Amino acid sequence: MPKVDSHLVTEGLRGKIGDLVFRLMPNGETWVSRDYDFSNREFSPAQTTHQSRFQKATAYAKSAARKNPIYVQLAKGTVKSPYNLALSDWFKPPVIHQIERTKERIRVRATDNVQVTRVQVTIMSRGGKVSAKGEAIKGKGDWWEYVTNEQGSILVEAWDLAGNMVKS
Repeated sequence: MPKVDSHLVTEGLRGKIGDLVFRLMPNGETWVSRDYDFSNREFSPAQTTHQSRFQKATAYAKSAARKNPIYVQLAKGTVKSPYNLALSDWFKPPVIHQIERTKERIRVRATDNVQVTRVQVTIMSRGGKVSAKGEAIKGKGDWWEYVTNEQGSILVEAWDLAGNMVKS
């Protein structure tokens, strides 16, 4: 996409002129592109599904960019807007990297592109019944801790600010 250097005619210009679209970027640059006509295009089922997901993501991002100050903080000093960060957060679930167990403690390292907001630990007995379940407490860095004496298999769930959840 061509970039327009500082010029009296195009300075601050944005919008459409003929088949040219002028975009004013957050850093003050003006970008020019052709306007494409997609009116006769047929979309595949996968494209339609993605468009539906994108509509949900934009609805979240419009609201979250105003309500959650973390998006504003992360956008400062970058070319990204709080809206862009919220949109990205909606599409990217958190990641559980590591689960450590000691006698009385389970430690979970979970990250997200914006913020992990909640980690829940469930201990399952050999019979498959839940013997303990609770919220982990945020520790240092990316670590979350859950204190328990229960033994069994461990199920960890982590959520991000956009409501995405991942299990491990």
